Amino acid sequence: MNAIRTLLVANRGEIACRVMRTARRMGIATVAVHSDADAGALHVRAADRAVRIGGPMVSESYLDMEAILEAAKRSGAAAVHPGYGFLSENSAFAEACRDAGLIFVGPPPAAIHAMGDKARSKRLMVEARVPVVPGHEGGDQSDAVLKRAAGEIGFPVLIKASAGGGGRGMRRVDAADGFDAALEGARREAESAFGDGTVLIEKLVTDARHIEIQIFADGHGNCIHLGERDCSAQRRHQKIIEESPSPFVTPEMRAAMGADAVKAALAVGYEGAGTVEFIVGADRRYFFLEMNTRLQVEHPVTEMVTGFDLVEWQLRIASGERLPVGQDDVPLQGHAIEARLYAEDPYDGFRPQTGEVLHWRPETAADGVRIDNGIAEGGAVTPYYDPMIAKLIAHGRDRAEAIARLRGALLAHPLVGPATNRGFLLDLLASQEFADGAMTTDRIDRWIAGEDAILARPTPSPDDWALAAAVLAVRAGGSWFRSNGIAECPVTLECGGERRVTKVRFERGRLAGVTLDGDAVAIESVEVDGTRVRARIGGVTAQALAVGDGRTLWLDRDGRSFAFAEPDLLAPRAQPSDPSRIVASVSGLLRGLEVKAGDAVAWGQRVGVIEAMKMENGLVAEADGMVAAVHAAAGEQVRAGELIIEIEVARG
Repeated sequence: MNAIRTLLVANRGEIACRVMRTARRMGIATVAVHSDADAGALHVRAADRAVRIGGPMVSESYLDMEAILEAAKRSGAAAVHPGYGFLSENSAFAEACRDAGLIFVGPPPAAIHAMGDKARSKRLMVEARVPVVPGHEGGDQSDAVLKRAAGEIGFPVLIKASAGGGGRGMRRVDAADGFDAALEGARREAESAFGDGTVLIEKLVTDARHIEIQIFADGHGNCIHLGERDCSAQRRHQKIIEESPSPFVTPEMRAAMGADAVKAALAVGYEGAGTVEFIVGADRRYFFLEMNTRLQVEHPVTEMVTGFDLVEWQLRIASGERLPVGQDDVPLQGHAIEARLYAEDPYDGFRPQTGEVLHWRPETAADGVRIDNGIAEGGAVTPYYDPMIAKLIAHGRDRAEAIARLRGALLAHPLVGPATNRGFLLDLLASQEFADGAMTTDRIDRWIAGEDAILARPTPSPDDWALAAAVLAVRAGGSWFRSNGIAECPVTLECGGERRVTKVRFERGRLAGVTLDGDAVAIESVEVDGTRVRARIGGVTAQALAVGDGRTLWLDRDGRSFAFAEPDLLAPRAQPSDPSRIVASVSGLLRGLEVKAGDAVAWGQRVGVIEAMKMENGLVAEADGMVAAVHAAAGEQVRAGELIIEIEVARG
């Protein structure tokens, strides 16, 4: 065995931290690489050594092969683990690592190349007799040929980027009249994300489930599968919750899909960890989608049901060892489920969020719960990288227990600062469809399109307003009242664009009552210990978390977080949005501008695109008129709230 002594992790965030955790347990020294934006990041602090590789943009750091290879040389690393994303499925990078005398912890470059192009991989699967979705993978990329192919396949169809994954460069088309715009959007996004605008067309399997099989192969001809994961709970083809085993898959399906996944891996001479993804119809017929030639984001659920450390297996196989078990020795025990915590606002179109992390304590996870995390309290979520910041994983004896434990973990671990999808995850887990195991790949998108109540922005209750005021008053302490006197503390608060007036009454140094806009609220006592709050409300004692930052108090209770601000009463109230000013909705890269000074625009017209955290966010005109001025150029970094375009609004 060619043992690995020093490992460079060519990635960032939670996956870099996770790989380092196993390497450290195995006695392997670790090297982190980092951009300027990540100089103080958790993965940098977790490593034995760290090397700067460039600026904050991924193109000048985590996608810079030469910089990473130079970092390996300077740090004395013998091997490179690519994690997932970035260069993990780049065959040229795998080849460059081997040419530099480094062990690439992943499959051979030829296998990555074979499976890295969706069109090519589908042709290989046909040869291997693995069922594939009907579609068009021809080399002719002209608009007319692709549109004609879509019509022959039959709508609805999916336009998919041939290179890459993660839902980027993918568009659903339900009829011919929407094809041209969808094709343009898919190509643009694919070119931005993968540097390749090539697409393929596939028949859309409706009421579908996304089921994937974890496979492992060694360099001695052995290959096994480790069961399936159900990833059907997703939004715009981006996974949100994954679980194993699938509530939809029968033992017979598991055996058949596992055998086909192994067949797929052997067809390309695979080695290491890989995932074969299938789309499964309501009739339980399954079709090959793609193979991810790397470790998956959701690998922890497989680790929990098998008891195996998949990163350890990767490192051992890369060192020349054989698989430690055969197919008949793979245990599948209990149920595991994972939720992805994203820095995004589900109630504002899942818009990516940035900012300082004021409170986050993942190290306190309970038994049966694991939190894979890539950010620390005091750090920041920046606009440069994927919005996923952590994963919460729970294991139970059965599905119900695993779900209950995951809900408990989400409740117990609020992240205060940037908005997250935590509340949405709690609602999703509590939904009847999820409880019944009836999630399909388009269910959440249909919720979004139908403005389902699960996506209605939560608002603070009277108890929340009153409790926030009481916490502020208690923290103010002696400045408000004398221990032997009576005092009333007026506290004006704003939250979600609403302003309320409270009064907190103290008698002899003890809370005696709270009113909200003149009405009494049944808050009987409040104890504040740092960020922990213990309150008696209507005869029931409850716990809450309160985190202050300047004039803002974040209050978290029952899985909901609200930011209450003490406004400057001398300042004017916030005014409605001005349709003459189009400002950046998020911080990010101004990927494109579609108008220039003098152009006419109509209400609802898209005038530009900002790319933030690998997502496109459209800039939209809010009135009819003419472009008076453009204040930014395509390719520039812009900040949230920055003026991009001025509109001379049409009158009348």
